[in-house]
Amino acid sequence: MQTVSMIVPCFNEQESVPIYFNAMAKIFQKPEMQNYALELWFIDDGSSDATLSELKKLNKQYPDVAHFVSFSRNFGKESAIYAGLQAATGEIVGLMDVDLQDPPELLPQMLQELSTGDYDTIGTRRIGREGEPAFRSFLSNLFYKFINKISKVEIIPNTRDYRVMTRKVVNTVLSMPEVNRFSKGIFSWVGFKTKYLDFENRERVAGTTSWSLWQLFEYSLEAIIDFSAAPLAIASFVGIFACVVSVLAIIFIIFRTIFFGDPTTGWPSLAAMILFIGGIQLFCLGILGNYIGRIYSESKHRPIYVINEKK
Repeated sequence: MQTVSMIVPCFNEQESVPIYFNAMAKIFQKPEMQNYALELWFIDDGSSDATLSELKKLNKQYPDVAHFVSFSRNFGKESAIYAGLQAATGEIVGLMDVDLQDPPELLPQMLQELSTGDYDTIGTRRIGREGEPAFRSFLSNLFYKFINKISKVEIIPNTRDYRVMTRKVVNTVLSMPEVNRFSKGIFSWVGFKTKYLDFENRERVAGTTSWSLWQLFEYSLEAIIDFSAAPLAIASFVGIFACVVSVLAIIFIIFRTIFFGDPTTGWPSLAAMILFIGGIQLFCLGILGNYIGRIYSESKHRPIYVINEKK
């Protein structure tokens, strides 16, 4: 019998936790799942509600199945995923959201595909975004198109974190202890044979999402910086373009002064050029600063997360 360790990040999900547990228990009672033992690792990412209390109840009632790791504060979903990968003991390790937007009924098929030995990872992909704001869907599609243009690692559009992996894949991911993490990119970067199963978008079973539009933008920006040096190249091209424009502007001003005179003595043109070049410089410094900031955080070698309690 193989143990399947499912990693379940949780942040203020007190209503979803018991619903999720019951749904997973039903799945593993099916005849086709008789060769698998379930191990759940709930990662409490510094929740401020009763999520931890719900996890303790499950652990007390089902100590061999429901385990939890509680952070000392909110470290983010990426840290929760890494903590779960470190805690998982199963030969097969899975990743899944607690809100059941990832359909548990797909899990038997995922495990069946993995058991063939043809693949090292079975991932999932949404084929629709019904129920999601149109503007958010537009930004998501734009992000995938952009990052795949500038990155050497292809990230499949609309993929979910929901996946099952062999121990070989997990150990490889754990060998990358970088602080600034983008798991979808990391899973793509390590390679291995991967198959994606499609499913329709689903609504949350309870609660509300903790992801705001600004947080999604920051997450996308981190992904771009973590997996591509293209922004630095863009900054260089923008700087060259600014220099060319400035030279052309100087030539234009000289000819205009020679042939038509300059009744305003040139200060508006000078001010405009200074502002233009200054803006370009600040833009390029901002891009450079983001990369330097990430180098700085990596160089401090701080832990990716801090555990307050674990069972």
